[in-house]
Amino acid sequence: MSSTAVDVSLQTMPRLFLLLLVLLSLRPVSATSPLTVALGRRGNRISTISACHQLETADGGLTVRCTGLRLTQVCLSAQVPIGLSNHTTRLFLNKNLLTSLAADTFSSLFLLDELDLSHNQLSSLEDGCFRGLDSLSFLDLSHNRLSTLELPVLGGLQIEANLTHNPWHCDCRMELSMPQLDLDPTSLAEVVCATSDLPNLGAVGIPLVVLMEDWDLCLSVRRTTDVVTLVTMFLWLFMLICYLAYYIRQNQAVTRRNLEYLKLLESKNPK
Repeated sequence: MSSTAVDVSLQTMPRLFLLLLVLLSLRPVSATSPLTVALGRRGNRISTISACHQLETADGGLTVRCTGLRLTQVCLSAQVPIGLSNHTTRLFLNKNLLTSLAADTFSSLFLLDELDLSHNQLSSLEDGCFRGLDSLSFLDLSHNRLSTLELPVLGGLQIEANLTHNPWHCDCRMELSMPQLDLDPTSLAEVVCATSDLPNLGAVGIPLVVLMEDWDLCLSVRRTTDVVTLVTMFLWLFMLICYLAYYIRQNQAVTRRNLEYLKLLESKNPK
């Protein structure tokens, strides 16, 4: 091959490479495609995950699945460009290694309707970690390591939540938080005590709402004991009043008979 032919081939190679890139960029994109998301973090290094998949729904929303990717931290703050669209309506982060959620973690996902955080290792939820999720209707926190319901974390969320399979510790703080939460009543009924401040009283395995009906967890006293005490005191007072009434009536009868007897004696012996 002549040197002229070699030079021509070398000159045309960059053009062919550019043409190939253009053709690849124009290829059709399928409805289900991998999404590059920076979600995992180890130390100070943010790792790029390209295994999350997104599916566009008929209404234009996006379902993003990042299931089972061994993610250790969710980095969704505005300072970290991650490529997660704010049109996401369903986000699945289940079966990962998440241990905590920082404040404003999902604040940019204002259209999010369903959030699945089940089967992680969540034990710490910072105040405001669910802030901005005004469209959220379902939250799955099952199969984690949560032990308490914090009002600044879940306060204001009028949603249905799956709270099962967590080591809930039933104490005074939980009792004070429960009435102020706006969660669906069926969700709160799923909070089952794994431990309690009530020692050796069989509180383990009992739903918190049931335990609160019988016990005051802040005073560690049984509510039914107070009722029984009041009923007993009322019965004793009623019996005392009845006895006094009977005693006064009997004395009146005796006094009346004595007066009649004295009058009879006076009539027989006027002197």
